[in-house]
Amino acid sequence: MIGCQVTKEAIVIDPHRDADLYVRAAEEEGLQIRYVSETHIHADYLSGSLQLARRAGAQLLLSGEGDETWRYGFAEREGASILHEGDRVQIGNVTLDVMHTPGHTPEHICFQVTDGATADHPMGIVTGDFLFVGDVGRPDLLEKAAGVADTMEGAARDLYRSLERLRQMPGYLQILPGHGAGSACGKALGAVPTSTLGYEMLVNWAFQCDSEEDFVEKVLEDQPEPPAYFARMKELNRDGPPILDQFPRPKRMDAEGFGSVLAGGAIVVDARPAVDFAGGHVPGALSIPLSDDFLTLSGWLVPYDRPIYLVTRHDEEAIEAARDMASIGLDAVEGYLDATGLARWTGSGGALRNTLEVGWEEAERSRSEDGAVLIDVRAFTDWKRGHVPQAQHAFLGSLAERSEEFSRDTPVVLYCQGGKRSAVAASVLRAAGFDDVRSVRGGLAARAAAGLPIVAE
Repeated sequence: MIGCQVTKEAIVIDPHRDADLYVRAAEEEGLQIRYVSETHIHADYLSGSLQLARRAGAQLLLSGEGDETWRYGFAEREGASILHEGDRVQIGNVTLDVMHTPGHTPEHICFQVTDGATADHPMGIVTGDFLFVGDVGRPDLLEKAAGVADTMEGAARDLYRSLERLRQMPGYLQILPGHGAGSACGKALGAVPTSTLGYEMLVNWAFQCDSEEDFVEKVLEDQPEPPAYFARMKELNRDGPPILDQFPRPKRMDAEGFGSVLAGGAIVVDARPAVDFAGGHVPGALSIPLSDDFLTLSGWLVPYDRPIYLVTRHDEEAIEAARDMASIGLDAVEGYLDATGLARWTGSGGALRNTLEVGWEEAERSRSEDGAVLIDVRAFTDWKRGHVPQAQHAFLGSLAERSEEFSRDTPVVLYCQGGKRSAVAASVLRAAGFDDVRSVRGGLAARAAAGLPIVAE
């Protein structure tokens, strides 16, 4: 949110679905939200621009750049003002000049910000998913996530040319990106929330490339698998995201009611810590601990076409989990079972299952004596850098759909880098009907520490 203290007007750029958060923030600063905009059609979360514009009575500003294959489909219907290269948005004494910066997406724009009360030249750039701290936006999502064929290389070249424009700009400009570390919209985003253009010129790999060809090769290599929900987010954000009257507040369930929804084929997500899940969980539940990657894992593993029920330790966790899911459009969270409810579930005869965690010695013994299949569930780029000899690779995000490749009569041993995601993967296979599933404690990191063999592609 950028505002003018004199005229008390503000603009919000790239908001998520919690419109009340921005309205409250504006009220605390004595500002009125006059404009709502976004830098591009997002893939990693459901946009809140339309929702906030309606909630605040603000004018919606959307990019009109790009070509006919990928543009906002709801702009005219919602009365949005269309932005192009060179357009200017005035917020009191603050000026935002529009730059078209294609590459991550064809329609991507940035905003050069000038504080007219103190200077007549820009102080920074809102870069969205174009330029991050230490990285750049990936140019392959339109093809990989949205299915627009044969666009990756062209987008990478567009991205290179967009970055070249920055070389002519002052190094003191603040870089205000749309994401930080952990986002799947780049390969290796820095953890520092902001930077300067001069610093990025020195350390960001994208500015160190010798040529356009060098940049294209490097930006396209080893990009991580885009989460499955990205395709849905792209389409909804292009065509018009659904509006929430309020965020879902799941109802607390009793043991009997929870048994009924299980019988009806609902998805159960156990958001408790992995150790709690391993000690006893509802049969068929997916283990997705409420942590930093809860949203991404939910987008990978939870279907959009079935009702969702949670298992949490208490009410606050259920509310937080439901809000996180709603940020990517998983709005069908209808109820939850807390610790008390889970105890009553078991007390009334409800079955619980356990997850078996093993060390590498036992994992290798299972392979040699029981014929267990060892599966690496990390991303393919991690697999290429180093994996266990004779292991198979099946990325966690696609494990459910690939489960038919493995025999349910053979023990399965799963590993990841540190042990967290293999525990999630174990719940995926157990939900798919596998009985003998084990997760390796400490993952590949523990194997390396023990000096056991690891091979690279």
